[in-house]
Amino acid sequence: MAFANSSITDIIATSIQSRSRVMADNFTNNNPLLFQLKKAGNVKPFSGGNVILEELGYNDSSTTNANSYSGYDTIDITPNSPISAAQFSIKQYAAAVSISGLETLENSGKEKMIDLLDSRMSIAEGELMNKMDVDCFSDGTGNGGKQMTGLAAAVASTPTSGTYGGIDRSTWSFWQNVSYSSVSDGGAAATSANIQKYMNAVAVQLIRGKDKPNIIIADSAYYQLYLNSLQAIQRVTSGSMAAAGFSSLEYFGAGINSEVVLGDGVGGNQTANTMYFLNTNYLKLRPHRDRNFVPIGGDRQAVNQDAVVKLIGWAGNMTSSAPRLQGILKA
Repeated sequence: MAFANSSITDIIATSIQSRSRVMADNFTNNNPLLFQLKKAGNVKPFSGGNVILEELGYNDSSTTNANSYSGYDTIDITPNSPISAAQFSIKQYAAAVSISGLETLENSGKEKMIDLLDSRMSIAEGELMNKMDVDCFSDGTGNGGKQMTGLAAAVASTPTSGTYGGIDRSTWSFWQNVSYSSVSDGGAAATSANIQKYMNAVAVQLIRGKDKPNIIIADSAYYQLYLNSLQAIQRVTSGSMAAAGFSSLEYFGAGINSEVVLGDGVGGNQTANTMYFLNTNYLKLRPHRDRNFVPIGGDRQAVNQDAVVKLIGWAGNMTSSAPRLQGILKA
């Protein structure tokens, strides 16, 4: 059956296209981690390939040739090129905007049609971004392995096993993040009385010269413990995350000045009883340059329905080049 107004497909497509940049900005601006990545210039589109490569350098003690020497000593010139790359699968996301022939007739004026599509676009955008926001905290195994490879994989609860970015963590210690359990390592469950002690224990392991965590993302339980541990005069919320509208508190400890941001909330995105200590200089969001909240494909119309569907799509993944500089405080 022919669609009642074939030109409406162009209106849908151009509506999605014109909003694609706004959608991309809204996605990064409404997630504390992605906001920080954008601020650091680490939302980096890629142009193609069947995987996303993240180049990295590391210290291989078995091949290093750096050493001191004296006078005519022989200098070790054994080739030493500890440069490799982690690889990440391309993950895809989509949401649909649909309209029936009857709705087209009922909203035949161009302005009325745009108003109708605007409402449906807003719903589709919200659903897509909310789903991706949840998956930013995932380990990438959900939905049959189709989820984004999020923080649960980049900053693993058990970092001495498993493969991340194609690299075996049990073999390569430089690929293991810091993991600290309040019960196993600290000796007692986290409370407002000991939460800062545990935070210090994690933070001090993540300093490498000037490299240090620049954001701490807490679930609602640990955020509340940290909040309750502060005196009223200490509850400083004047950082950049607070200015951007996120629930934020300052943390001063172990040589670090960072913001503690609430990553949980309605929907429960973050794993319960966790704090992520992140150095976002080594984390990236890598959208495909041609699939960043844009229309996917042509018209989709069922042979037995007077309706048309357009898809909004995103493809890419979250990557890391230095898990060793990331940490997690857990129960």
